[in-house]
Amino acid sequence: MPKVLAVADEVVEQLWTDQVRKHDVDLIVAAGDLPFDYLEYLSTALDKPCVFVPGNHDTDLTGYANVRGLWTRDGMPSRWPGPTGGMNADQRVVDVAGLRIAGLGGSIRYNEGPNQWTERQQSRRSRRMIRQASWRKLRDGRGVDVLLTHSPPRDCGDEEDAPHRGFACLHSTVRRLRPPLMLHGHIHPHGERKPDRHLGDTRVVNVVGYKVLDIPSSEVRDAP
Repeated sequence: MPKVLAVADEVVEQLWTDQVRKHDVDLIVAAGDLPFDYLEYLSTALDKPCVFVPGNHDTDLTGYANVRGLWTRDGMPSRWPGPTGGMNADQRVVDVAGLRIAGLGGSIRYNEGPNQWTERQQSRRSRRMIRQASWRKLRDGRGVDVLLTHSPPRDCGDEEDAPHRGFACLHSTVRRLRPPLMLHGHIHPHGERKPDRHLGDTRVVNVVGYKVLDIPSSEVRDAP
């Protein structure tokens, strides 16, 4: 059962020291809006991979591709601005540390900043990612273990102010993927406890700050 250090939005000072090594985890997952050098430190200090999606305060990472070790953007050689060694799961499905993770970054559009999407745009991005997950499942029979997003679903842990409204399309995303766990950031607790919620059988967890979670992979869940 892989153990995950999930982080988002708020730097936790004790994690940016040797104290982080007390967390015996298999993977770091980041739900956005954190300094990239913070993610690099966590990955290096723990010697574990890091999977992330960008938040609305992160650098625009669209258009980048790694071809045989060479980073390009829109087909031209370019420097990768993201965290060194980090796996950007935005609109992708990645297999790492025994888990299958589907990712969808960004927030609802509220100004002209990067990584912001209208409801229609995010719905279209979600459908692309769902097609990847469906193709993978047809190929090997494995479903998605974790849906990693920056924003929560609408009316499921979001807030009413314009920048912090969740995406309604994430409800259909969860219904289609049926992951046991959805991790998101974006909604700061401000000293209040943010309870877990459920969409069907999917547990929805706000990981702002950090949480350490045991996550059974689909291989374990489907074992006889």
